Amino acid sequence: MAVWEYKVISSGKGGFATPALLESFLNQLGTEEWEIVEFRGQPDNPLAFSGLARRPTQRDWTLGDAAAAAARVEAEKLRVEFEEKFRSATAAPAPAPTEAPAAEAGREVDGLRRLRDTERDSDPDAPEDEWDKLGTEDELPTFFEAMRPHLRRNQRGPGLSAGVDYLAKKWDISEAEVVGALKECGLEIPEDEDAKPVYVEYDGDLYWVNVNRRGELWVNTKERTRPVFRTVQAARIEPEEGAAADAAAAPEERRPRKERERPAEEAPAAPVQLPEGAALLDRIRPLMRKNRREPGGSGSMSFLSRALKCTESALVDAFVALGLTAPGPEDAAPAYAEIGDESWWLNKDSRGGIWVNAREKRAQEPAAASPAPDAPDPGNVFAAVRLLLKETKTGAVAAPVERLAGELGKPVDELLGALTSSGLRLPEKSREKPVFVEHAGEIFWLNLNGKGELWLNAKESKYSDGDKNGRRSKKVEEESGEQSPPEASAEAVPAG
Repeated sequence: MAVWEYKVISSGKGGFATPALLESFLNQLGTEEWEIVEFRGQPDNPLAFSGLARRPTQRDWTLGDAAAAAARVEAEKLRVEFEEKFRSATAAPAPAPTEAPAAEAGREVDGLRRLRDTERDSDPDAPEDEWDKLGTEDELPTFFEAMRPHLRRNQRGPGLSAGVDYLAKKWDISEAEVVGALKECGLEIPEDEDAKPVYVEYDGDLYWVNVNRRGELWVNTKERTRPVFRTVQAARIEPEEGAAADAAAAPEERRPRKERERPAEEAPAAPVQLPEGAALLDRIRPLMRKNRREPGGSGSMSFLSRALKCTESALVDAFVALGLTAPGPEDAAPAYAEIGDESWWLNKDSRGGIWVNAREKRAQEPAAASPAPDAPDPGNVFAAVRLLLKETKTGAVAAPVERLAGELGKPVDELLGALTSSGLRLPEKSREKPVFVEHAGEIFWLNLNGKGELWLNAKESKYSDGDKNGRRSKKVEEESGEQSPPEASAEAVPAG
């Protein structure tokens, strides 16, 4: 009698997308020997169905099957007898082999498992059956061999790794049993993540166990590093011996490698003698670039010294000998030297680099060597231009110097001369800190805008409680801790 197994089949809630997919599904059931015994379709969707299928797990036993099995057994007996006769004829006499047990009828029929003889299970002298050997430890893989298929590439270092909890799930055992196996194989379980790993070797690979931040145990492996060198003990020498060895070396070997490989024409030449006087200015003028903040040109000492093949200090000394003043701090006012129709001066940038600058000479420009003359009373020029200044958005008053000169009917150079004689200073750049002069309760200063235009500005002084000549009372001076400008010279008041 046949034994059946059943299976519920369904196309899902939405059914198959196409009839071809439905046919493929049914053909697959037929290939697997499933027989549909119940099929229920949906009236609104012919591609959706549910049903029941079955297939036999053990076929009915027939007389033909029994005859075929007996024939196979007899054929196996004849094959064994013929093999034994052939061995006895070609080899030395040997003890007659024990006759193999007769195969039971129906063994290995239709791919089913062979039947096991259980008649001598209780006999202690009976030979060991092959069935009992399947569970022996000799046929099991080692722990390292069983673990290797489950190892994955280590994301935090070289080699492979696997979690202990993952191995326990794959082998269907507890984590404690995996940890016990690790200890039996010689691996040490670290206490925390900072513990140094302890390595063991098996079949040319290194194995160790570590703990991550979450307290999980991981088994790691990598190939053992092959030695690429061996260490030897070198002989120690004293400094005197080393110096003597260097002195005995050839002159060519003592030269640096870069100098030995450099061609002779690329070797640095001797410093060139710098020209003097106007010839030096004519030499560097083509090497200067346009000044970014005002008319004229400028050049750095580092660039010019490389172009002239000399040191920066030698070039600065040449400019000083020409009449220029050595540069002071970055915010110091430049000292001009008039050479021909140009004004030359030296200054420092924010990084300490020295620059030489040149431009066309301006009227009333303070020279480097001439002492500052006593400034006259500023009341005349400031009083004349004060009413011409226009109010700005910042609360001060201002006007371009060129427009003021036109309204006063004076040349621009004459107006600038009067302003600079009163204590003001012409700015070199737009962001330069101005010099303030106080008059009649207000402070005046000159500045350059982004377009390079020169403007005169004025606003109320914070010492507006002084007298009409702009002098502060002694009481205000003592409280502020500052000194008022002298009465006759109208010197500059520090900003802020």
